[in-house]
Order: sequence, then structure tokens, then C-alpha cells
Amino acid sequence: MLWASATFGGLTLSAAAQAENVTLPEQLIGVTQGFLEFTVEDYLATSQTEGRYQIEVNNLDPRLRMPACDRELTATLESPAQPLGRVTVRVRCEGSGPWTVFVPAQVKLFREVVTTTRPMKRDSVIGEGDVSLRERDVGSLGQGYLVSLDEAVGMKLVRPTVVDQVLTPVFLEQMALIQKGDQVVIVARSGTLAVRMPGEALAKGGMSEQIRVRNLNSKRVVKARVTGPGQVEVSM
Repeated sequence: MLWASATFGGLTLSAAAQAENVTLPEQLIGVTQGFLEFTVEDYLATSQTEGRYQIEVNNLDPRLRMPACDRELTATLESPAQPLGRVTVRVRCEGSGPWTVFVPAQVKLFREVVTTTRPMKRDSVIGEGDVSLRERDVGSLGQGYLVSLDEAVGMKLVRPTVVDQVLTPVFLEQMALIQKGDQVVIVARSGTLAVRMPGEALAKGGMSEQIRVRNLNSKRVVKARVTGPGQVEVSM
């Protein structure tokens, strides 16, 4: 990836730095800031992610004095793998007197994500008025997030929520179109040919989920994909 590493040269040394022949903390911060801007822009372009970002580089000890480097400084992302949330940048001099400084920073990426408009109980089915899009820092959402209201509407909550709760995939499960024990129609397809036979659901399932069903004609148990209320499909 382009954002894995970058070099930063041409920095103008301050009078104090020139006099002391050192690299000052503000120069290390500047290198880190520039590297992260480059890295985040590339990450957003490569992943086709929309959003606005903010970069906050932590202050370094003002007494820090690293020897002046006779080569361009290099910067790499030490952790994590993606340039979001709390990050550490390794700034390194690879000249005749090599040294390395680790600079902590925080990258915030703001996107519109799905949130609740009211408190909801477990097993509630989400309606259109129950959710809205709000801007949040997704770098701090470790359990994921949803970016479309369609991803939430019609789903069932598996845990309660509070107002303005960011919905993540762990909160949701599909509404079951078929319950265990339901009589279903098994559709076996092969090209344009379709054969229908009676069956019994051995598990509940939502749209497009795979469930076990018993063919009531042959008594065989097969895995089938839920295609609608009371209907499943298998391939011949």
C-alpha cells in the first residue's frame, strides 16, 4: 500500500536546531502530521471510504533532542494496520547516525452512521422512524457500524438500546421468515426447471439464510436457502 511508508525531506531547520545541530520535537511532529495526512488520504481513496478526518499528534517532551539527520527522515505506521483511532508512527533517521522515535497520534474519521432515535427493547423490530444517520468518529467504533438505514430497518434487536445508540451488527439479527416446525415448500432448481415438494423446517431462518429442512416425501434432511415466508430453495 502507498500509505505504508513515506520519506519527508526538505524541512527547514529552525535557528535553534541549526545552532544545536539537532532535530527538535516540533520537526518530528511535523513529519508525523504530514505522513498521516498522506496515509489517511491514500487509505480513503484505496478503500473507497467517504468521510472527513482529523489528525491530532501528541506533544513530545520539549527537552527531546535528536541528532540532526544527514538523510531524509522516513515515517512508517507502527500500529495499528489501518490509520484510524490511536496510532503510533515510527520516525526514523537512516543516515550515518541512525535513530528512531515513536510518535503517538490519533486519527478521527467522521462518517454518517445508523443510530437509534429512541430507547428500544430486546426483540423489537426496527422501523423507519426508529433510526437516523448521525455523524460519528468511526475510528472509535471497534464493533463496526452501519452506513445505510436499509441495513437496520426490518431487523430485530438482540439487545436493548438507548437513544442515540450507534447500531452495530452485533445488535441485529434478521426477522425469522420461517420458524422451526413450519411446513414449507422446497423448490429444487436446475436451470429453468423447478420441482416443488413439501417439507418441514428443522430450524428458524431469515431471508437468504441456510437452514435444515426435511423433505416429507423422501424423509431426507437437506440444507436449503430461505427465499420467502414458507419457501426454501435447493440446487439440483
